Amino acid sequence: MPIVSVFFGITIRMYFGDHPPPHIHAAYQGQAALISIETGKVLRGSLRSRALRLVQEWIMIHRSPILANWERCEALEPLERIPGLDDE
Repeated sequence: MPIVSVFFGITIRMYFGDHPPPHIHAAYQGQAALISIETGKVLRGSLRSRALRLVQEWIMIHRSPILANWERCEALEPLERIPGLDDE
């Protein structure tokens, strides 16, 4: 599963050909969650509250390129890296 961003120890991944709705896989310190790109809500799993807030902020800032990567995943095309919150 390709890594699309890493920031503050949080790793963001996306699966090729993954199931709807559009989402990301976020992992931090042994916890993992599927998070909706559209709403920022946790679909499955859990993250510490601070890590979740950071991921939700990252999604809000980068929603368009994240959705573009989702479309690339569906088309089995290479993904693009997206800057993390600590890269800006």
